[in-house]
Amino acid sequence: MSTTPLRLVPVTADNLDAACAISVRPDQQHLVSPVVKSLAEAYVHPDVAWPRLIVDGDEPVGFVMAFLDIAWNPAVDPADIRSGIWRLNISAAHQAKGYGRFAVRAVTDELRRRGTEHAYVTYDTGPGSPEPFYAGLGFRPTGELSGDQVVASAPLT
Repeated sequence: MSTTPLRLVPVTADNLDAACAISVRPDQQHLVSPVVKSLAEAYVHPDVAWPRLIVDGDEPVGFVMAFLDIAWNPAVDPADIRSGIWRLNISAAHQAKGYGRFAVRAVTDELRRRGTEHAYVTYDTGPGSPEPFYAGLGFRPTGELSGDQVVASAPLT
């Protein structure tokens, strides 16, 4: 990491190409969708998507997208409103340098600022799973599944 503070910045016309160029390692590509898909999802879900480029100095090193205030399962419990990490992509060349931890902490700080009490994330299990990464940041499985992914949460209070 550089001595310049890390920051999250909105994805704009000026940095769109840099955001789309963020790519995880080949062995991780089955675990996380590419940034371009995230941006398409953000476009069609503008009320709940919070996409941000992770920048170190002037260099884009990753992408994170939060989801904000989604009714998790409205047919079962319409009051179960959740926010959390929707997508996290750290460029293959920049992994294991603390950028992912920074991004998750920055998102959870934003959620806390918005009054959220728990952050959520979903992930695949198996070889290469980000489960240990999220567990190290305080996320614990809830016992739920979202499709075939584990749902985990971390308290923000």
